[in-house]
Amino acid sequence: MPAAPDRAAYLATQSLTVLVPVYNEEESLGQFVVEMDKFLAETPVPTTVLFVNDGSTDGSLAILRDVCRQKPNYEFISLSQNRGLSTAVKAGIDHARTTLIGYIDSDIQTTPLDFLTFFEFFPKYDMVNGIRAKRQDTFVKKMSSVIANTVRRTLINDGIQDTGCPLKILKTEYARRIPLFHGMHRFLGALVQLQGGTVKQLPVRHFPRFAGTAKYNLWNRAWKPLVDTFGFRWIRSRWKNYEIGEAHRQQAAGATTTGK
Repeated sequence: MPAAPDRAAYLATQSLTVLVPVYNEEESLGQFVVEMDKFLAETPVPTTVLFVNDGSTDGSLAILRDVCRQKPNYEFISLSQNRGLSTAVKAGIDHARTTLIGYIDSDIQTTPLDFLTFFEFFPKYDMVNGIRAKRQDTFVKKMSSVIANTVRRTLINDGIQDTGCPLKILKTEYARRIPLFHGMHRFLGALVQLQGGTVKQLPVRHFPRFAGTAKYNLWNRAWKPLVDTFGFRWIRSRWKNYEIGEAHRQQAAGATTTGK
């Protein structure tokens, strides 16, 4: 297929940071690293795993320090206090130093190995978003997500089937332009589309929670997404894009040039 060499050439120039927000996940972090190591052994691009500790009050931060001391592909930043998932994701984006940015939760309900199928759709698409197939969640969790996704799609019609799926890769140039606001993590696909980007959606595996307890309940899975959706509609109605048609820029003051 003629597209394969183009994709191979593209991936040869790329690098990936996988963002992993962490809030009181000490029981699952050890196994998460085991699963992530499997992906790191197969990833086609240089990859860094960036944990974002969102003010955990258990032993998560101590575990992250230990992991990052021992493993060269792992890094962490730690917020001074709990700020919520959207802030943790945005902090990770701000501190990533790669051309691609991935996202996965640390609860091991999705596997990083499914990232391997995402690379097939770059550079044609600007983001790949997972769709959790055969979800292994409680009835209340599944129903609240169905309601929230239905309301969101009705109000903004972005075509994203599973905005809450914690398995995504997007080009950093699009991620950098995403503004921070409450509930931002629920609209990553829509925010890429607002910039003129394209989103591919793929089924991914889903597993029962490995350990610990979920941080969400019916309140923040149904009511809060509804409120955030109205906020997104306001942002979308005022969103602006621009392109540079032509430019002539002088060299920065104090800079020097070399050459023949």
